[in-house]
Amino acid sequence: MNTPNSNLGYRRPPERKSMHARIVRDLGMRIVSGEYKPGTRLPAEASLCTAYDVSRPVLREATRVLVAKGLVVPKQKAGVIVCARSDWHLLDPDVLYWLIQTKPQPEFVETLLTVRHVFEPAVAALAAKVATPEALHGIAQAYADMESARTPEELLEPDLAFHRRIAEATGNDLLAYIGNMLSLALRESIKLSNQHPDAHALSLPRHKAILTALLNRDSLAARQATFVQLDETREDIAHLIDFGFSNTNRTP
Repeated sequence: MNTPNSNLGYRRPPERKSMHARIVRDLGMRIVSGEYKPGTRLPAEASLCTAYDVSRPVLREATRVLVAKGLVVPKQKAGVIVCARSDWHLLDPDVLYWLIQTKPQPEFVETLLTVRHVFEPAVAALAAKVATPEALHGIAQAYADMESARTPEELLEPDLAFHRRIAEATGNDLLAYIGNMLSLALRESIKLSNQHPDAHALSLPRHKAILTALLNRDSLAARQATFVQLDETREDIAHLIDFGFSNTNRTP
């Protein structure tokens, strides 16, 4: 399964990449930030071609990408219209990344944690019931990698793998897909919480409680341990934001 970071073409286009990717990213971020509001029309094609110094075919190809992401829809005689937020493909890695980049940090964190509170406890409870021995071994290995991490940077990937493998352990392809897509937003959240001076010491017991419940096939304990981990993560992040310790690497 590809991770949400396997292709950053529309998120951080390389300097030498064609204008196509840059137009997609620029217009995408303007839409999700609210600069181009739902129901309004994008600037006329001729105007955008001039602004980006590209041909109509290049602009139209970029527009087709935005259409595929649910952000815009072309309408005859009306131009290209920005879609309602409910139509946006928010689990599309590019759309989710643009949303993360344009939301105020506290708002992004609260949005993500609300989703995690709905999703992760239920997934952990299901995984405790149905996970194969091989799946549980994969989760345990991710935890072992967390234990051996020496820096917050080394802790990030095994932490992500721990949560992603729990979703995969349900044996439900859709839940695994959602867990994989949420990894992009979760990465930003973990990078923030890892700025806490005691991040490693705080994180390990919380994750160990989840792992223990999974290994014991205790659904109720897995659900509860996940709630505790999320609640305490929320407190850690709130502390960081309130005291101005955060310094996430946000790229436009």
